[in-house]
This record gives sequence, C-alpha cells and structure tokens, in this order.
Amino acid sequence: MKNKKTINDETQELALCNCERQSRLRVNMSSSILLREVCSFMRFSKCVKVLQIPWRPLQFPEYRALHVDSPPSVPEVTTSYVHGTSSRSLLSQTIGQTLQNTAEQWPDREAVVFLQDGIRKTFAQFQQDVDQAAAGLLALGLKRGDRLGMWGPNIYEWILVQFATAKAGILLVYVNPAYQLQELEFALRKVQCKAIVCPTKFKTQNYCDMLRQLCPEVETAMPGGLKSARLPDLRMVIVTDSRQTGMFHMDDVMQAADSQHRQELDILQKKLSFDDPINILFTSGTTGHPKAVTLSHHNLVNNAYFIGVRLGFDWRPQLRLCLAGPLYHAFGSVAGAINMARHGITLVFPSTAYDSRANLEAIQKERCTLFYGTPTMFIDLLGHPELDKYDLSSLKAGVMGGSPCPPEVMRQVMTTMNIKEVVVGYGATENSPVTFLGYPLDNLERMTETVGCIMNHTEAKVVDPSTGEIVPLGTSGELMIRGYCVMLEYWDDPDKTLECISKDRWYKTGDIASLDEYGYCRIEGRIKDMIIRGGVNIYPAEIELFLHTHPKVHEVQVVGVRDERMGEEVCACIKMKEGQDCTAEEIKAYCKGQIAHFKIPRYVTFVQDYPLTISRKVQKNKLRAEMEKSLGV
Repeated sequence: MKNKKTINDETQELALCNCERQSRLRVNMSSSILLREVCSFMRFSKCVKVLQIPWRPLQFPEYRALHVDSPPSVPEVTTSYVHGTSSRSLLSQTIGQTLQNTAEQWPDREAVVFLQDGIRKTFAQFQQDVDQAAAGLLALGLKRGDRLGMWGPNIYEWILVQFATAKAGILLVYVNPAYQLQELEFALRKVQCKAIVCPTKFKTQNYCDMLRQLCPEVETAMPGGLKSARLPDLRMVIVTDSRQTGMFHMDDVMQAADSQHRQELDILQKKLSFDDPINILFTSGTTGHPKAVTLSHHNLVNNAYFIGVRLGFDWRPQLRLCLAGPLYHAFGSVAGAINMARHGITLVFPSTAYDSRANLEAIQKERCTLFYGTPTMFIDLLGHPELDKYDLSSLKAGVMGGSPCPPEVMRQVMTTMNIKEVVVGYGATENSPVTFLGYPLDNLERMTETVGCIMNHTEAKVVDPSTGEIVPLGTSGELMIRGYCVMLEYWDDPDKTLECISKDRWYKTGDIASLDEYGYCRIEGRIKDMIIRGGVNIYPAEIELFLHTHPKVHEVQVVGVRDERMGEEVCACIKMKEGQDCTAEEIKAYCKGQIAHFKIPRYVTFVQDYPLTISRKVQKNKLRAEMEKSLGV
C-alpha cells in the first residue's frame, strides 16, 4: 500500500508529464497554425499578384485567363438572371473629384479637341477653365441644388459647363438642341431652371429669339435679373458667342469670380456627396411629355469607369476618341465626356453638327484610335462615296450604342473599315446609361448577335411581362435592371417613377430580350414596337436583321401599320445601296423559305431617309405615321 508521500510524488510527476505533453501539443499546434497561415498568406499573395496583372489583348492569352473581369469562358448561367461580379470596387467620387485626380496625373495630355472651332485644351488647362467657370456661376448668384439648362450642339462651352456645374453642385439639365418653343417651355418649367446657357443660334434654330418669345421681359431686364411670367424660375440667360441685350456672355461667367468665390468653391467640395443628384436628362417622350431622368455623381462616375474598364482604357496607350454623337445624349456625355475625366482619354469632336465627312477627316488627321457612334453613324461612314480615300489605319476599336445593330453592318465595319474590335453597348438614360457591353476580344458571333455581358456591379433578369416571373434560360421576356446605375427618380414625378421602378428597385426597360448560358444578352425589340399580327407577336428587329443580309439593302426599318383584318401588318422601309435598284417582289421572294411566312412584309417601301432624332436614332413612331399616311391605311 502506497504511503501519502509516494502518492504525492506520483501525482506531481504525472502533473509534470501532462504539463510537458500540453506544452509540446501547444508548440505543435502553434507550428501547425503558423504553417497554415504562411501557406494561406502565400496563396493570398499569389492571388493578389494575379489580380494585379492587367488585362492584355489577345496576343497575351495567359493574362486573359487569369483576370477576374475577362470574358466568361464557362457556361455557368442556369436561369434568366445575371449579376456583374467584379474585382474592382465602386468609386466614391464626385465628377469634380474625378476630373481633378486625372488632371493631376496627366496635366499636359490633351483632354478635348474641337476641330471646327480650333480649340485644344490639356487636362491642366481644362481643369483651370472648369474651376474658373464653377466659381463664376457661384458669383452670378447660382447655388448648390439650382438647375441650369445647357441648350446647344457640341461646342466647348457644353463640356465646360457640364463639369463646372458638377464642381459647383448645380444640376445640369440637358436640353435637346432641336427643341421648339413648347418643348423648351415644358422642360424649363418642369425642373424649375434658374439659368440657361446657349449659343445665339445653330442651323435653323435661333435660340435667343425663341427665348425672347418665351420671355419678352429679357429685353428690359438687367443680366441676371430676369423675371418672366411664363418661366417664373428663370433668372438668367448666358450666351456662348455674341452679346445680347439682357443676357450674360460666357466671358462674364469666366471673369465674375474673385478670391471669395474661389474660396466658397473650395469649401463646397467638402460638402458635396457622390449621392447628390447632379444631371437631369429628358427622355424622348414618344408616349406623351418627356420625363426628367435624375442621375447622381455615383450613377455617372461609376458607369463611365466600368465602361472604360470593359473596353481596356486602363491598359491601352493614350486613346484618342472620335466622338460623333451629341453631348446632350447620355452616350456622349457619360461614355465620352466623363470617361475622358476618369480614364484620361482625349476627346476629338469632328464638327459642331453631325457630319460623316468630318468624322472621316477627324479620324485621319487626329489619328483617332476609337470611334463612338450609333449604328446609323457607322452605316453613314460605310456608305460615304470617298471612304477609300481616307487613312483609317489608326482605328483600333469601335463602340456602337443607341439602337440595335444589324450583324451585317458589324461585319462590314470589321472588314471594310478594318476595325477588328467592335462592341455593342446597350442601356437606357434611366440606367446611366450602359448596362450591357461586349468585350473587345469577343468572337464574331457574340459581337454581331448580342449586346455583350452585364456590366460590373449590375443585375439583370428576364421576366414574363404579364406575371413578372423569371422565364427559363434562353426564353424571351422583358429585361429588368437593378444596381448602382438605376436613376434616383423622374424629377417631381413619383407616379411615373413607381411605374418603371419596382419597390425592390428593379427598373423595367420595356425591351424584349433573352440571356444565354454565358450571360450574353440578345435584344429582340421594344415591347411598344412589337407588331401584333392576327394575334401573333412579331419583333421588327428580327426582320431587320434578316433583310440587312440582302446584297442590295443599305439600311432597313420595320414598323407595324394598321390593318382592318389582321390588326397590324408588317411594313419594311428600305434604303438601297447607291446605284442599286430593287422591287418589292424581289424583297418578298428573298424572304420566302428564310423566315416564317407571317414575318414576310406585306408592304415594302423604298425611302431616301428616315425621321431621325438629333442623335441619329430612327423615330419609329413618326415613321409608322408616315407609312400609314402614304399607304392610306
């Protein structure tokens, strides 16, 4: 039997052994944890290195495979819902901060070139002008939250005012240069514009005379002291060229500020939020009065940023963009102007008014590497009689937006103009504007038959318009969008806002679309453009795409016209290639056996032009009315 001392000694020895084992265990566990952390850190370091590798063109395929934001290569989409994941965070900058950062990075690089007016500005010069104009607007009595309308074509003052108002926290209102008296009055009253900037006139538009008709009080008012019965909120008119009675000149704005106003501008920068509304753009208004789309800094800066990322602006050397579209349109002002401020590209404006010859001359003279335009603008370039006389070898890429592009046109752009990287963008003013965009390295089928993939940090789904339920993958339905890009609201119109944005923030596009297993989107037409013939739904875009394959067809637009028996019939309005003749019977014969019988146009008309908006988009509602009148239906 063990005595008490022996038991105590054994207990102490056992305790010491347990302590030693626990110590060894802790050491082993610590070593294991340390080893695991080291391995994890090594793997993380490799991932960081991978994420830091920039996306390169096709001749460097190893980079393409590693980059998170590369084109999808695995069919992972299983339902009609896609989400634009990204290795890049959303930006928390205002438009003013974005330009300031770029001006500091590339002060001597050209920012804008206006060929018709002979204006060239580096980023440092442009930033200086913007600051001076912003302080000048404050000196004239405008303040944060006021609305200022910009009414005119592509002139330097347009883009200057765009960034100056953003810097001063003043909401810029995009006023269509083609607006007539009633449209102008509606727009200015709708958003309570306090000021408007415009040239004296442009083409047949005499802006100052129209403003005098609306506000005859300007003739006896001091500049800045306007009190109008019809436009009670309007206080000042700022003219960009010649001096006018009762109106400020742009020089007055540039000279108005003193050190106090510049200090006020500096203090204001700390108060502005990227969530503030800053731009108001009017929709086309094909179904009643235009709606005032209200967008924030966050909407605009991030949309421009991710457009540039998708197109490779962060690795392409010093891009020079020939911008054919108007600045009053979201495509030009965001994908063009704000992209300039974010990515440091150079904007080249060929002419004040759209001119296909001026576009060709600008590309050649300025050695432009990129061209933005609507499909109609590309078609105009292809159809220019002297196209082969211009050196377009500097062009590396093209971006089409604004309306669907026929695949045949895309192929001609790639072969005839030798632009190998052509992408199509899709979106809406209400979405800042781009939501789908192709990749420059997409294959021909994706380039010509889709509008690309969902943009970063953006969601899309395709639903049954009648039930709102997501349709099976590959099935057509209404396209809906959600994300940072969705507008804040329609200005002072909560009912219209609720009509198109659901409670869970899905924006209803009104477009018929489908998604494939890689997440690429096909746009099949507008719900409102859909032709219902004898109860059968027909999408004009499908017929247009087919007729573009006819060797004599230059351009085609399809609309539905009234019919007593069928409700609607298909009418194809065709522009022929130069020197080509064709008959309606020849077109119908070309369709037989190639498309369903009910899609073959009942009416085929040959036209010289289409009714267009100033941004060169076809006005199908007007075209339909013209066709019904000429056909007597």
